[in-house]
Amino acid sequence: MHAWPELTAERDRPTIVALHLFSQVVGKVPTALLPWRNHGWHLTLHVTPRGLATEPVHAPGGSFVLAFDLADHELVYESATARMGVPLQPMPVADFHHVAMEMLASAGHEIRIHAAPNEVDPAIPFAEDKAMRAYDRDSARRLHGALVQADRVFRLFRSSFLGKVSPIHFFWGSFDLAVTRFSGRPAPLHPGGIPNLPDEVTREAYSHEVSSAGFWPGGAGGAGGPFFYSYAYPAPAGFGDATVCPDAARFDTALGEFILDYEAVRTASDPDAALLAFLNSTYEAAADLGRWDRAALECAPGQPGVPRPV
Repeated sequence: MHAWPELTAERDRPTIVALHLFSQVVGKVPTALLPWRNHGWHLTLHVTPRGLATEPVHAPGGSFVLAFDLADHELVYESATARMGVPLQPMPVADFHHVAMEMLASAGHEIRIHAAPNEVDPAIPFAEDKAMRAYDRDSARRLHGALVQADRVFRLFRSSFLGKVSPIHFFWGSFDLAVTRFSGRPAPLHPGGIPNLPDEVTREAYSHEVSSAGFWPGGAGGAGGPFFYSYAYPAPAGFGDATVCPDAARFDTALGEFILDYEAVRTASDPDAALLAFLNSTYEAAADLGRWDRAALECAPGQPGVPRPV
């Protein structure tokens, strides 16, 4: 039985906002060091059994991983020869930025990052953000539990697509876990305009047609949450009027996305089925209205130990 923890904006949002801002510091490290990969996939974090981690970062001073350990509540640096951690606790972003960069320097990595957040407004430089930020251990555990469950179901959803599809990964700019399917066709030039994000980054991310879904637990970039979302770029005509599942899903005209509240999934008689119904029906709306070649792109959900038939 998979446990979907209760997660509320009222109780858990202050810690989620803090982790959003802390994660921007960590996410800037692979951004500064790794070769650019299509759609910014190199800079994302990934859900682990203990929290969120970068992929291996290959730096001039050696390879390492940075991780938010939300079980023992530490920011962890790990390489082949060293493991260091600093406590996750209530602190200003400025203090977190300082201890994170000091830890990297002590491990032999002098790294220059763009030291201000993306996709939030105002984008206060890390060293100047001295407001105290919350960190509640129970809220952090709840967030991690929700991410683990979403990651698990997203991976099953991803397994039924043969076309180009993203990893299941966590974007620290927007602070959401996402999975993106591609039609294989180029998309029109994105207008850009995302707060404090260079337009060339946005336009490269949306260079091709997508149906994208994810989980947003809330964060510093906006009010509300937690909820699951699904959108298409470019959105085909009639997308917002499509009938999707489950009944609790709705189209948010301000966001331009279908939304399903996390609580509606958590309290469903079968949370996995409710979330899969949302992921599948919103994708199908995007693919059918956008005239994707579904027969060539889709397959049955993956099964453990069973290769795809050729």
